[in-house]
Amino acid sequence: MRAPGPARAAALILFDIDGTLIRRAGPEHRAALEGALLRVAGLRATTDGIPVQGMLDRDILRAMLGAAGASRRVVEAEMAAIVREAQRLYRRTCPDLRAKVCPGVRRLLRRLLRRGVPAGLVTGNLSRIGWRKMERAGLRGYFRVGAFAEQGRTRAELAGRAAAEARRRGLIADGALVALIGDHPNDIAAARANGFLSVAVGTGVVALEELCAREPDILVEDLRGLDLEKLLCAVR
Repeated sequence: MRAPGPARAAALILFDIDGTLIRRAGPEHRAALEGALLRVAGLRATTDGIPVQGMLDRDILRAMLGAAGASRRVVEAEMAAIVREAQRLYRRTCPDLRAKVCPGVRRLLRRLLRRGVPAGLVTGNLSRIGWRKMERAGLRGYFRVGAFAEQGRTRAELAGRAAAEARRRGLIADGALVALIGDHPNDIAAARANGFLSVAVGTGVVALEELCAREPDILVEDLRGLDLEKLLCAVR
């Protein structure tokens, strides 16, 4: 008789990165995008004037290319190489981010780990950029799954992908519900599109009043104010 496998969790907690887990991470991310465009496509472009908060990295790159006058043909032909180069540059230049971790994050992640509740990432960062940030912030070991900019067209699609990966790997039980924690209205919309619990946190650039107007299920100033027991009861 086959021995029973490990118990599957009744909840999955997904996190955005920038503004939710870390903030004010420095200019290296934008510099990597700009450097990749210059090295691969020979174009000087910046993120100036692009509302990057809440956007996926590939969409930011497309906007930068468009602003620099690149044709659609160039965008499609060069995008894969630009994505690879941006990730290579960022991994080389990413600073120590341990001092940039948002209030309450480490405590919450430790408590989830002790409770056996898996945590995952849903982010507009490219994958090697997102994981590198987690490494340099000292948070990498807490996360079991992740969905990143190159894996989907929208944040809602990425959130669904992360939950599907957790189910495929047997991390969560059939019928387990999911919470998505983020600092931007796009995170709230992504949670709602998938039927997930939405948790909005005011550690990013979006004011609490604007987040409140989007009617998340839970709204906190920072993750020190998140009642874990209330959260886990809500997602059962």
